[in-house]
Amino acid sequence: FQAPMDGTAQKTPREFVEAVTGDDVQRIYRHRFSEADRKAKADIWRVVVEAGLQRWIPADATVLDIGCGYGEFLNHVRCKKRIGVDLNPDSRTALAKEIEFHVGDVRDLSFLPDASVDVAFTSNLLEHLPTKKDVEALLREARRVLRPGGHVIALGPNLRFLPGDYWDFWDHLTPITDRSLVEVLENLDFRTTDCIPRWLPYTTRSALPQSTFLVRLYLHVPLAWRFLGGQFLIRARKP
Repeated sequence: FQAPMDGTAQKTPREFVEAVTGDDVQRIYRHRFSEADRKAKADIWRVVVEAGLQRWIPADATVLDIGCGYGEFLNHVRCKKRIGVDLNPDSRTALAKEIEFHVGDVRDLSFLPDASVDVAFTSNLLEHLPTKKDVEALLREARRVLRPGGHVIALGPNLRFLPGDYWDFWDHLTPITDRSLVEVLENLDFRTTDCIPRWLPYTTRSALPQSTFLVRLYLHVPLAWRFLGGQFLIRARKP
């Protein structure tokens, strides 16, 4: 990058990214999702949790949702304790009142002690982080707060199957595939228990299953995932 002609300091790409604030995230997501969009997503996610994810969440578990958004996962999962963290302050208004919420950088889980969580969940977050180093830092923090035998569950768009569409969202920054995420998790001493390269469709705005009945049917037909899925699902255990 060349210095600007007026002599002012020129920010690097990373500095631009790190300057993103909760207000920026709030503005982007208020523009991207209307109230109707949010309600439709919540209905779909209720089925995704009930029919797809709940089986891995024990009733007595403490669950942390890293990048909890509008509570699509956290509002519907059944467990003993639910904790969410997100940079977007609007998340608080969307979460059930009994959910413990922390607004701030998702890479900083210092509000939680070591080995205090049974399941660390994240969905459609990692690709928004500035660099792969930031993804690794988040995963290290997730490993720290997980109890031995606890699991991290990660969902996200799989660049292997979305080479162009992946970049259609302004805030997608870091390229990730199921294979690269498994590699970094295992480098951090996690043990992969499940890796589904294609699970959910890429976006709820697609022409793919929208009604809760069709979503439930889709989740029970793994053959359909191979043709319609654009997001990976990875579950890895802390020894």
